Amino acid sequence: MNRLQKASLQAKLAQRLHLPAIVPKKRTLYNPMADSRVFSNGGSRPTRLQAGIISRIRVENFMCHNNLEIELGDWVNFITGQNGSGKSAILTALCVAFGSRARGTQRANSLKDFIKTGCSSALVQVEIKNHGEDAFKPETYGDAIIVERRISESTSSITLKNWQGKKVGSRKEDLREVIEHFNIDVENPCVIMSQDKSREFLHSGNAKDKFKFFFKATLLQQVDDLLKGIENQLYGATELVDNLEKSLRPILKELDELQEKIKNMEFVEEISQQVQLLKKKLAWSWVYDADRKLDVQNKLIEKLKGRIPTCQARIDQQQRKMEELRDQLTKKKSQIANMMERTSEVRRMKEDLQHSLSMATKERLGLEGEQDRKTSRIQKMIQQVKLFEQQIHDIREQHIRNTQAEENEMEERLKELQVEVDEANEICQRLKDEEDALTESLAMAKDEIQKIASQIEETERRHRDISSHIRELQMHQKNQVTAFGGGRVISLLQAIERHQHRFKRPPIGPIGAHVNLEHGDMWSIAIENAVGRLLNAFIVTDHKDSLVLRACAREANYNHLQIIIYDFSRSRLNIPTHMLPQTNHPTAFSIIQSDNPTVLNVLVDVGNAERQVLVRDYDVGKTVAFDQRISNLKEVYTSDGYKMFSRGSAQTILPPNKNVRGGRLSGSYDNQIKNLEKDALKAKEHAQQGRGIKRNKEEELSNLQDKLHNAKRRRINAERELRSKEFELQDVKKSISAEASSAPESTVDELHQEISRLQCAIQEKEDLLEKLQMRVNEAGNKAKDLKVSFENLCESAKTEIDALAEAERMLMMIEKDLHDAEAEKKHFENVMSTRVLSDLNNAEAEYRELEHNCKENRRKASIICPESEIEALGGCSESNPEQLSAQLSRMNQRLQRESQRFPESIEDLRMLYQKKERKILRKRQNYKAFRDKLEACQKALVLRWSKFQRNATLLKRQLTWQFNGHLRRKGISGQIKVSYEEQTLSIEVKMPQDASSSIVRDTRGLSGGERSFSTLCFALALHEMTEAPFRAMDEFDVFMDAVSRKISLDAIVDFALAQGSQWIFITPHDISMVKNDEKIKKQQMAAPRG
Repeated sequence: MNRLQKASLQAKLAQRLHLPAIVPKKRTLYNPMADSRVFSNGGSRPTRLQAGIISRIRVENFMCHNNLEIELGDWVNFITGQNGSGKSAILTALCVAFGSRARGTQRANSLKDFIKTGCSSALVQVEIKNHGEDAFKPETYGDAIIVERRISESTSSITLKNWQGKKVGSRKEDLREVIEHFNIDVENPCVIMSQDKSREFLHSGNAKDKFKFFFKATLLQQVDDLLKGIENQLYGATELVDNLEKSLRPILKELDELQEKIKNMEFVEEISQQVQLLKKKLAWSWVYDADRKLDVQNKLIEKLKGRIPTCQARIDQQQRKMEELRDQLTKKKSQIANMMERTSEVRRMKEDLQHSLSMATKERLGLEGEQDRKTSRIQKMIQQVKLFEQQIHDIREQHIRNTQAEENEMEERLKELQVEVDEANEICQRLKDEEDALTESLAMAKDEIQKIASQIEETERRHRDISSHIRELQMHQKNQVTAFGGGRVISLLQAIERHQHRFKRPPIGPIGAHVNLEHGDMWSIAIENAVGRLLNAFIVTDHKDSLVLRACAREANYNHLQIIIYDFSRSRLNIPTHMLPQTNHPTAFSIIQSDNPTVLNVLVDVGNAERQVLVRDYDVGKTVAFDQRISNLKEVYTSDGYKMFSRGSAQTILPPNKNVRGGRLSGSYDNQIKNLEKDALKAKEHAQQGRGIKRNKEEELSNLQDKLHNAKRRRINAERELRSKEFELQDVKKSISAEASSAPESTVDELHQEISRLQCAIQEKEDLLEKLQMRVNEAGNKAKDLKVSFENLCESAKTEIDALAEAERMLMMIEKDLHDAEAEKKHFENVMSTRVLSDLNNAEAEYRELEHNCKENRRKASIICPESEIEALGGCSESNPEQLSAQLSRMNQRLQRESQRFPESIEDLRMLYQKKERKILRKRQNYKAFRDKLEACQKALVLRWSKFQRNATLLKRQLTWQFNGHLRRKGISGQIKVSYEEQTLSIEVKMPQDASSSIVRDTRGLSGGERSFSTLCFALALHEMTEAPFRAMDEFDVFMDAVSRKISLDAIVDFALAQGSQWIFITPHDISMVKNDEKIKKQQMAAPRG
């Protein structure tokens, strides 16, 4: 029997011998297998149940009801009504809700028959209280469990809901768990006694029917069926073990035949022993032969090893050269990094100087424009002086020509014209002053508009920068790598992944993705200024990998990628304390954290991070950088981005770089994004305000331009009128001069006064012009100095850029020399490997192979037999392996001829015999264990049968006691006789009015009321022996007279109140005689409709 058959057999026996639990899980109707001492206190009552009682029943379209809802009390409930009012439908609804089949209710053949005529579906809903320590899953259902069953024409469904009406389960298993927990058995007549069962029970006098009622109500039927099933299983298992023991007989016969065959084959063992001896000698002969070959090969290897030192010396020479070149390469890279840093600083200074130069040029041009306007004004005044002098001359000539009369007339005319000219001059001067004021206001308005436009442009540019920064941070938040190169670095990493097989070692980068900061929000800007130029860089292990990475960058359209070549094999640098800045302030290297030692080494060797000190504010930075003279200090960076350093006696402070953003290494992107969004909103508001101001200023400018145009037009008209008046005045003066020999002194004096006034004005204007010329010269000198500084800076930047190019060229030369040295080293290494070491490796490989073969042969020979055994047998040195192999072949042929008579070997037969013997032994042990288990189960079954019979007898006695106790309420005594053999139950009743003391053995001999009362007492006795959360009885008081019915009702109510569970009584009779109590609830059903 194999293992599968054995496992199957054990499973069958375990299934047959398993004794199911007889005692239910929690509360049982009654446990007939319990100890007999449970009946010693027959008068005790169970405690009040807190869970499992029915609080509400609701039906829709069920039997005769459209919509009915009944609220039940926790103790005793009486439901009365006329026939046909649907009282019995309530109990039928209870049975249906708790999963009873239609036939089990004795009211219909199928569930669809319960649907009211004319309707397509019906609903039954029962609400169960779920309080107290016996509550079922209170965390799921709460204080109430709602069982809902829907019935349609084709199907029905069950739904369990919690106290809030939310669905919890819909499987029959869920309902079965609730029923088993609360011990609800609606098919037990002691739990629900329907109308049909009541009539059958109360009216029937058949002893067998009463026995069945008693046997089922006390669970004796269930236990009897269970024990009989176990007895049948034990009988089947015993037969199975008997059959298994009989199956061993053929195997025992086989074992005897095998023993006889082994005895007949023992003579072949002698030849087999000789073959084994030859095998042992042959195995060790191969070992000794391999030892001889190893000695020869070892001498050859020693000869080849003498050629290695010469070639190794050349390789060491190239290795030293490579190390020197690598040192030069590292220094040159550090120099280039410093030069690149200086170049970036010069570029920032260049931008600042260019901005200052443009502002100075703009100021100079404005002053020159004002100078031109002042000069033009002076020229006009000089022309006026010349015009007045000419007028004096003309007046004198005209005066000579005119006569005295004409002179008087003309003097009057001259005075009039002079007044008109003066008035016209005043008007022109006023209009010119107004035009100058408007021109100056217009220029100021244009300057203001230009300033506002610049501010708006600056604000919009700042808003765009902030929005761009927000988008960058959001992109960085999704993928932190994009903070160090944007979308290009993603394309570059994808290209690197595609070409990873071309790299000697995978590149590391970007460096910023491999580092994080302590207190990142505080030091992020300082670290960006200190080593930010390295955060976008990638690190490769050699020049070849840098070329591959450069090609990947071109493929990803990533121009100007910074690539750092560094040896990945170097461990993390351990910087001694005396080489660090001697200060309590942190360094950039102490703030930066990384799991990659190569990244930290690059930050030290290339970025000098260990010599860059970080401080919180500007004043502390100046103290640390310039006053304390700290050794090993290169630069000081403040938390807001200032850079401070000293080179010799020069002390330099560089302001924060506006283009540097510190968010890449800060701790949280969310706070930065929120702050930037606030700044962006403020910038947008400022831009909108600026545009509003600009619109107002442009409107003012347009008004000023209109006013200036009108003023120019009025000035031109006034100047025309003035010129016409002046011409007329000149004509008059000429006439006077012509008529008179000399001009009047008064007119000449006035003209001289006017000329003097104009000359004073000209002198004032010239003084102002001289001051303005000085300001123009100063502005020109300033612009020239700034231009010279800008040119010098460009020249110095060009020098540094040329120096940077020269350094990069030197770097390329060093890399080329390093590559040549590596190629030379590889050449000698190739010579070493292909010419010198090849023969040595081949010889060593052959030696190892021989050694391996020798060890393997020795191991195999040791497995066959120890070497001491061969030496004890005289050794095998006089024979070689070939001779022993031929001798062994002859012995095998002889053994084969002798073994043809018996194809199996004796060892196989012995092993087969032992295997079968062990197998039979195991089976016998297993069968004995099975039989022991069966005997133990048989004993347990006998014990349980004895307990069952003893408890059945005690139940019979207890039933009689309980029955007499209820009969005494009416002055009757009686006895119940139960015969388990004949399966009959008879009731004997002794009536008090019977003078002859005769006993009525059959209840059918009693009146209808007495028979119903005695049967009711029998039912109450059974109820007292069972346990359930609720009980229901329908038409329990039929066939009773008034006295019997009154006594029965009192007995039932007292029993129900004392018993502790919930009771539901349904009767068509009047229940007014039932006593009133707060624990008794009475309900009247509505009369049926005609």
